[in-house]
Amino acid sequence: MTRAAGQGPGCGSGRWAGHWQQRADVVVIGTGVAGLVAALSAHRRGRKVVVLSKTGETATFYAQGGIAVVLPDALRDAGDSVDTHVADTLAAGAGLCDPEAVRSIVADGYRAVRDLVDAGARFDEAATGSWSLTREGGHTRRRIIHAGGDATGAEVQRALNVAAATLDIRHNHVAVQILHEAGAVTGVLVLNDDGPGVVHAPSVILATGGLGQLYSATTNPGGSTGDGVALAAWAGLAVADLEFIQFHPTMLFDGDNAGRRPLITEAVRGEGAKLVDLQGSSVTAGVHPMGDLAPRDVVAAAINARMEETGAPCVFLDARGIDGFTARFPTVTAACRAAGIDPVLEAIPVVPGAHYSCGGVRTDVHGRTDMAGLFAAGEVARTGMHGANRLASNSLLEGLVVGARAGRAAAVHAGDAGPTTAAPPEPALRHALARRDLQRAMTKHAGVVRDGDGLRLLTKELDTARPRPVDSRAAFEDVALTTVAASVAAAAMARTETRGCHHRRDFPDTTAEVAPALVAAEACC
Repeated sequence: MTRAAGQGPGCGSGRWAGHWQQRADVVVIGTGVAGLVAALSAHRRGRKVVVLSKTGETATFYAQGGIAVVLPDALRDAGDSVDTHVADTLAAGAGLCDPEAVRSIVADGYRAVRDLVDAGARFDEAATGSWSLTREGGHTRRRIIHAGGDATGAEVQRALNVAAATLDIRHNHVAVQILHEAGAVTGVLVLNDDGPGVVHAPSVILATGGLGQLYSATTNPGGSTGDGVALAAWAGLAVADLEFIQFHPTMLFDGDNAGRRPLITEAVRGEGAKLVDLQGSSVTAGVHPMGDLAPRDVVAAAINARMEETGAPCVFLDARGIDGFTARFPTVTAACRAAGIDPVLEAIPVVPGAHYSCGGVRTDVHGRTDMAGLFAAGEVARTGMHGANRLASNSLLEGLVVGARAGRAAAVHAGDAGPTTAAPPEPALRHALARRDLQRAMTKHAGVVRDGDGLRLLTKELDTARPRPVDSRAAFEDVALTTVAASVAAAAMARTETRGCHHRRDFPDTTAEVAPALVAAEACC
């Protein structure tokens, strides 16, 4: 985008001298499932949509398991229903889900999946016209649809990329600040190869994904640096439930436990694989009635406890009893073989890895935040769907449903609000730790199990963050990570109990209090 071509009516003001400029009705930040669904939804309503893509790599692409959805009567697993899916979600959420939000999103799931199919997505079939269903941890019924065996995210991303090919997608564009005035959005400050610029717009949708890069080892891609949470916090919004970071129980361990690592989809356990330690003893026996298919927080904590007890660097997922493993799980097979492991002949070494943020920017089920014109959808948002622990395969479901709703709501708001002209922001001073130092501290003190002493040490280290100009993608990501890490530490310190995927070694019991802990934006900047 050149500076001259980016100018529009009213954009030539000296207030933005030296910056490129652009106008839109709706700006979408992110190109994963929630972002592209939202952008398409707003575009279909006749709005001028600009999509900002930081890296082109999304967490959606890496999703293996599938989409949890209740199918129509003739297609569903016997006994499944919206009520049953809601009940499973509430059980996994450990008392912090919003039941009305859960029901709203679950009930709209099949329509959202049908829209995705209409956009070109294709799911595995057990027979012609009948989708193949699997089961994952926390689910009492087989209701997970999947594609390519264990490549559901890749298929969802492919279909949406094709559908979005006509959209105005700006690559290598980093949104660094939400611009607003009098409690309403006016635009976005952006960095690209031409330097800083602004997209003036009355509606902005945060669809930036998660924050797994807070940790040394994660299933998330490199761009998952908590951008949307930081952007919302700097804009003065509250965030909720950030202490609830889900660690996927089974991330592939190959001796180099750093950076993005492949996950081993929960569907492998759904098809009968067993978690065992080096001696071949069950990891989850006696821990939970659902054993290896217990909710993720339970299984991750059980693995962590067994590793601490034995001093072993990992446990093992024994899938050798699954017939046709290679055909059913080609992505897992390829990842294992790339690490020198044959899952058909040997047990797969696994460890818990940072995977999914259950909290985020507080929204309703249409993606609306407390700021007029600012919306959030997908992992960056806290709708009340996940509570203290996300039920497996509810993430793509939420992204599809709330992404489409946010796009519609943003389109309506843009029409009502009309064009905006953003004023230049006041210079902001951001602080950052070196990324490796931050990841090391978060992994050590705010991982699967935390305690007050460790969180206090973490906070002290975060307090040593130095000022850093936000003049590049790397600099922005470091200040975003540092801001979000401070929010996570504050939330984890405030929740003096163990609940869902927040485990406090010094407070192992769950209290009667279930109100979500909010971290004020002002406290984390």
